[in-house]
Order: sequence, then C-alpha cells, then structure tokens
Amino acid sequence: MVLAAGLGTRLRPLTNEITKPMVPVLDRPVMGHIVDLLDRHGFDEVIANLHYFPDSIKRYFGERLTYRVERELLGTAGGVRACADFFGSDAFVVISGDALTDIDLGAFAARHREAGGIATLAVKKVSNTREYGVVLHDRDGRITGFQEKPNPEEALSDLGNCGIYIFEPEIFDYFPERPFVDWAQDVFPTLLENDVPFHMHEVREYWNDVGSLGELRQGTFDALQGELRLRVEGEEVAPGVIVAGESTVPESAEIEGPVWIGHDVQVGEGVRLMGPVVLGDGARIGERAQLRSSIVFPGTTVAPGAIMIGAIVGHSGILESLRPR
Repeated sequence: MVLAAGLGTRLRPLTNEITKPMVPVLDRPVMGHIVDLLDRHGFDEVIANLHYFPDSIKRYFGERLTYRVERELLGTAGGVRACADFFGSDAFVVISGDALTDIDLGAFAARHREAGGIATLAVKKVSNTREYGVVLHDRDGRITGFQEKPNPEEALSDLGNCGIYIFEPEIFDYFPERPFVDWAQDVFPTLLENDVPFHMHEVREYWNDVGSLGELRQGTFDALQGELRLRVEGEEVAPGVIVAGESTVPESAEIEGPVWIGHDVQVGEGVRLMGPVVLGDGARIGERAQLRSSIVFPGTTVAPGAIMIGAIVGHSGILESLRPR
C-alpha cells in the first residue's frame, strides 16, 4: 500500500497546487519513484489511499494502482485498515508515497520473516532527532518503545521511524473501534501494552521523507548526484550533464554539472547553469539567465536575465506539465 492521502502542509506553497506525492523529483513525481521501486521488487498488486487532489494521482498512474478515496482523513493507520480486504490473509508492505528511498524491500521482507513478529518497522539513523519519532529496541531488534521528536540530549536512540512497514493481517486486531487511527498514537502503544512482539529493520540505503522544501531540494540533488539510486531518463552529453529527449541547448550556454535537463526544455542563448541544477520537462529558460543550486519545475518559465541561487521555481498548473511514464 502506498500512503498518498496527506496534505503536505510543510511543503506549502507547492502543495497549494499539487498533492505532496505528485511533487516532481527529476523526471517524475516522488510517488512515481516509489511505484518504480515496488515494480523492481515484484509487487504487482498495489493500492493507494487518496484524499487531497485525488484525481491527479488517478490520471497519472491509471490502472497500475487500485485506489481508495478517503472523504474524511482516517489517519496513518485508519486509512490502511480501510484497505484490509485488499490485503486478505497475506502480509503486506505499507510505504509513504512522499518518501525518496531505494530501500531493499527484499531484505526488509526477509527480516520480517526471520523476526516472526506481527510488524516490522524500517528505521534509519538520523542526525537530528528533533525532526523524527525515534525507535527504542533491545539487542535483538525487538521494539521496546518510542520517543517523539526528542531533543538530542534527551534522545535514547538515533533511529528514526521511516514510515515504511510490513504487517501481518492480525495487526488490525489491535486497532481501537473508531475510524481515525494513528500508528504512533494508537496502534504501536497497544502492541507494547499487550507485549506483542514487533521488530525493526535498519535501512542502510537512502531515505528522505521530503518533509520540507529543504529536504525536497536535498533529495532531488542527492538523486541527481547518484547518492539515491533512481531510474531516471536521459543521456549524459557531457560530464555530469544529462539530457532527456529533444531539448534545445545552444552552444553559447555554459553548463557545469551536475545538471539534469528534462524533455522539451528550451535553454536560451548565453544561459549559465551551475550545478546542481534540475530543469523539469517543458521548462523555458530565458536568454542570459543564471541558475545555481536550483530546481525549475515542469512547464515553468524563467525570465531572461534572471539570477536564481538555491531556488525552487514553479507555477500554477504544474500537474498539467507532468509527462506520464
């Protein structure tokens, strides 16, 4: 299951125009990279819960996914329970539609089978515990407790909860009898109170929850520079410069990689691109514009002579500029 019902308030104003899972990262929405990850690991039955701009996700992914629309938000766990019939009697993976990760789902599943508990949570070491719920555990990896965004000097763990889970269907036996249910507030404390075994799996691969504009920029640049392994379209035409499709780059342009240029991009005469820079599909970069450490979303026009440093540039109607993959 891909969780795709959230509002993405920390990414505003981008998410005033677009639902968080549809925010572009290089050549496709962040949720597109998650679906690619599931495809690579052989998950051919995938359901997504929707709430905010649901039709945009349906149009992009079409029949590849099954959908459940939440008219009222049901919480991080309540939305999963609403799809219990889809899972049947099988164990199932739950992953956030706004996560940038190349987690090895095969190793994750193997850990779940080996541990034998009702749930396995993916965790990763984090540098700032103030931003995450952290997971406490014993030496065998059985979860013993949680701290919600503790100050570093008070943190008993530096393992952040990634919001990626494997559950047995019996997990629903530990839900309260109300529609809105949260994993951290409702279900996981109940498991601890009843001494129900559940475990952690430490992720060695890349993970970024794209929780803020800074993390979106960092995750995009990490993908551009190969720290995050994604399937991305394009051909390397110069060291660190990747161009997808038929994009126009004049000889007078000065480009220092890493740079990714999407489909149907027009780069004006005398433009300077100082990487990391990402130009989304259909972007128009005016003559003599200068960009450094910036992201230009699909379909966005940058004015001639503009200077942009550390910017994320978009426009209303970003969704209409996304190319289905």
